[in-house]
Amino acid sequence: MSVFTPVSRPELETFLAPYELGRLLDFQGIAAGTENSNFFVSLEKGEFVLTLIERGPAEDLPFFIDLLDVLHDADMPVPYAVRDREGHGLRQLCGKPALLQPRLSGKHVKAPNNQHCAQVGELLAHIHLATRERIIERRTDRGLDWMLSAGAELLPGLDAEQSGLLRSALQEIEAHKAQILALPRANLHADLFRDNVMFEGTHLSGLIDFYNACSGPMLYDIAITLNDWCLDANGGIDLPHAQALLGAYAGLRPFTAAEAELWPVMLRVGCVRFWLSRLIAARDFAGMDVTIHDPREFEVRLAQRQHVALKLPIAL
Repeated sequence: MSVFTPVSRPELETFLAPYELGRLLDFQGIAAGTENSNFFVSLEKGEFVLTLIERGPAEDLPFFIDLLDVLHDADMPVPYAVRDREGHGLRQLCGKPALLQPRLSGKHVKAPNNQHCAQVGELLAHIHLATRERIIERRTDRGLDWMLSAGAELLPGLDAEQSGLLRSALQEIEAHKAQILALPRANLHADLFRDNVMFEGTHLSGLIDFYNACSGPMLYDIAITLNDWCLDANGGIDLPHAQALLGAYAGLRPFTAAEAELWPVMLRVGCVRFWLSRLIAARDFAGMDVTIHDPREFEVRLAQRQHVALKLPIAL
């Protein structure tokens, strides 16, 4: 159970009263999260998700609220902060910043097809188009500088094959850092994995978990997304899935020549980010009742991305 901060029923009832959403019917912890405490909350007036923010500075939280308001106003299927009777969307519970958001309908897709991937590509393009002209700035705490420092710290604990793979990737990040940061920017979800998207049948009905969202290169968001949605059985890239996702995205927001040049690099950067964060989680939460994703998944994906045949669709 990935609930870092337990909440009692009386504490929750007191917290929920100012929202005026009726009596608390039921609540339960959500096992999927690895960084925050999340609960499903059933009230007389609807179903909601309560999140206690466990990581990151509290001053960043208005960014998440503002970004979700922008995307909600643009008719995207995203959660948003429910306001209490005083108009507050961000409050405190058990000493932690807390947000109450509507629970979106649908289920996660474990084995996506081309249609799922195309809808994910379209939604990602809509997020970028809705924000690129008026970016809400937030620097990620899992960016290139973090990768370089965290990678250097973790290298001594890896075996020879792992350290060779990671060292090469870190050198590549250092060499291309300026070019990456100069790519076209927008607001990014930065964690658009299958377990953060819901479908009702073949219709994309919800996108959740924006707590890694930031401002940055749009290509980075695409690489992170493709690295999870478009996989073959060996952790390589499933070309039909990838072409469906990229084609749907490019139909709304065409890629640039600079993005096409850095595409293989960015796929590897996306793997490094999650390999490192999972290694750190496995180290820091060992023995705790917390969901820990397997770091080796992204080690394998990084190895598979050393040679990338997939190209971005560029209009000639």
